[in-house]
Amino acid sequence: MPWFPEAMSCKSKVAPSVDFDHSCSDSVEYLTLNFGPFETVHRWRRLPPCDEFVGARRSKHTVVAYRDAIYVFGGDNGKNMLNDLLRFDVKDCSWCRAFTTGTPPAPRYHHSAVVYGSSMFVFGGYTGDIYSNSNLKNKNDLFEYKFATGQWTEWKVEGRLVARSAHGATVYNDKLWIFAGYDGNARQIEQSGEIPPSCCNFPVAVCQDKMFVFSGQSGAKITNNLFQFEFKGHIWTRIPTEHLLRGSPPPPQRRYGHTMVAFDRHLYVFGGAADNTLPNELHCYDVDSQTWEVIQPSTDSELSFPVVWRKKGLPFGLWCMPSGRLFHAAAVIHDAMYIFGGTVDNNVRSGEMYRFQFSCYPKCTLHEDYGKLWENRQFCDVEFILGEREEKVLGHIAIVTARCKWLRKKILQARDRQKQSEESGSGSQKDSSGRSSRGPPLLEVSIREADAQPFEVLMQFLYTDKIQYPRRGHVQDVLLIMDVYKLALSFKLSRLEQLCVQYIEASVDLQNVLSVCENANKLQLDQLKEHCLNFVVKESHFNQVIMTKEFEHLSTPLIVEIVRRKQQPPPRVYSDQPVDIGTSLVQDMKACLEGAGHEFCDIILLLDGHPRPAHKAILAARSSYFEAMFRSFMPEDGQVNISIGEMVPSTQAFESMLRYIYYGDVNMPPEDSLYLFAAPYYYGFSNNRLQAYCKQNLEMNVTVENVLQILEAADKTQALDMKKHCLHIIVHQFTKVSKLPNLRSLSQPLLLDIIDSLASHISDKQCTEMSSDI
Repeated sequence: MPWFPEAMSCKSKVAPSVDFDHSCSDSVEYLTLNFGPFETVHRWRRLPPCDEFVGARRSKHTVVAYRDAIYVFGGDNGKNMLNDLLRFDVKDCSWCRAFTTGTPPAPRYHHSAVVYGSSMFVFGGYTGDIYSNSNLKNKNDLFEYKFATGQWTEWKVEGRLVARSAHGATVYNDKLWIFAGYDGNARQIEQSGEIPPSCCNFPVAVCQDKMFVFSGQSGAKITNNLFQFEFKGHIWTRIPTEHLLRGSPPPPQRRYGHTMVAFDRHLYVFGGAADNTLPNELHCYDVDSQTWEVIQPSTDSELSFPVVWRKKGLPFGLWCMPSGRLFHAAAVIHDAMYIFGGTVDNNVRSGEMYRFQFSCYPKCTLHEDYGKLWENRQFCDVEFILGEREEKVLGHIAIVTARCKWLRKKILQARDRQKQSEESGSGSQKDSSGRSSRGPPLLEVSIREADAQPFEVLMQFLYTDKIQYPRRGHVQDVLLIMDVYKLALSFKLSRLEQLCVQYIEASVDLQNVLSVCENANKLQLDQLKEHCLNFVVKESHFNQVIMTKEFEHLSTPLIVEIVRRKQQPPPRVYSDQPVDIGTSLVQDMKACLEGAGHEFCDIILLLDGHPRPAHKAILAARSSYFEAMFRSFMPEDGQVNISIGEMVPSTQAFESMLRYIYYGDVNMPPEDSLYLFAAPYYYGFSNNRLQAYCKQNLEMNVTVENVLQILEAADKTQALDMKKHCLHIIVHQFTKVSKLPNLRSLSQPLLLDIIDSLASHISDKQCTEMSSDI
């Protein structure tokens, strides 16, 4: 394994997906759900702690995952450094000392450990006698432990290798990468970009071919910055948080001694010391959307009393959450995270092991699907005529009116004018790329206040809830976003206002501040002008700014303002007023489905003969089935019969599917999940996220209270394994089920099925006892 110091990681695991049953759309009698062992997602589970006779409680140790076991090495027990190797079997939930031969590394803590092939590699750390405070030093040695033989071997590494502790390490592309730590200031490979400051007591994780570093101690300074390192170009980038909306989840508090692991497309941060507290929230960073959130644990993670599961007579698991801690360690096996040890309250070392079940659902593609609709310009029904040059931009009435009340009013006015001027009810649509020649003409909406370029950025926001940020700091790009900001103010799009302001403020630098300030003054953008003036008069900025040529050409009133601001800064004004962050794409599309968009419906969906108005553009954006239909063989009467294969879903299940299409909602009763299990395949959704939720819903939420409704749905969809499962519950809980009012409304065939199942369940002996009672 080649050696590359200064950076690191471990390949992210791909979440398992639910396979499509490709027979579902052709013959529902083959529908099966392939039930298997399933753990409630986001559930914390306390596993057996490490007994003292196996190994001491500890912190500042390392853990690695190899096959179905967790290996714990080193750390300290509060008095002494350790160098024992412990093994925890995740299947049997049992602890033991790992078999070892050869000479192990000296006792140490704040070292690093990674897995490569069938070996664990331990590097560096802090060694010596902490009890007597003697011989303490950082190490730069490298040891290999072979899992198959238990053999410890020390490697002899050529070249200068800086001794260090509390660093980060990982494996990527057959190389060991090490970054920072105590005495880790040397840069031993070429790096570029926004290189993070040298720090310690931080975690690293690899996701999507990039290494991520979050928070940690840099001297006396602690920040909550997240940096990514691209292995291919050796380029560092600080992940900006300025673009996050106020009111959306912020990054985790600054901290050190925490853990971070990668799973699927997410990074999970737990614990650490955060401003003299030990928080125990689990934070999740989505690498795709660049957003943070706090994971809410499943309700059965926090039971008021422990529920003990037993396996072979031994305790198997307790449902509860870990307390806050620092200097613990974490690793991922399959689709779960394991956390061991650490320092808890009152400087006590822990020997606890916890398991956290990740969610394995495919990502929500709502924003991407609407974004593709905007990019492709298919099924457009409105044409905006912009500015003095009357440039034209196409769009979709359903989405624009759902997202922006100002544009909705403009569209309604234009539609009224069009109706008044039409001489007949028919017309030919203008020929344009990606649009059918049939149907009514495009609705023309004139907006003199907007030019095409900033308006297109605004439209991108309406479809995706974000804007593609241009080059940060370039004057022309910053000025473009200022024009977008001006439109956001005019159109009353609070969410877009915040995005623009935070981008512009983050982009202001010594080279562009005067241009931005002058443009803000011209556009009467007072908030941005204030930011620029305060930036200029900062002690570290002022002399550099006033010596530039741009300052010489600044308008006299602005020069006067800058001089006066420098001489007498205005008092800071604090406002307790909450910031209006506006509504999100999900919120707006939810309102659209629930009635706000009813007057803009342009298609009728027929469910068993009952009409349900909808929007072509939205259906086409989210479903390749509808996209192909509307592009190739749109029904003349504008009505579409709804089914899933040969099965017509219930009205309730159909509404659940529409919620998923319009705004990505996956919450539904379990019986709806049976109807919609095959919907992702039949309707061609972007992925099988809905099916994965349906499967989990059915596996976890069949109860005595809803078993009869699910039985009916299983019978209608011919999901035979679920029907059998429901009948099993009914016969074993018949005393309770018999009291349900729904029992009397079941069809005769289903009642006969229940009687047959009861008859099969009752033994001959029970029949004899019942006969004797009679």
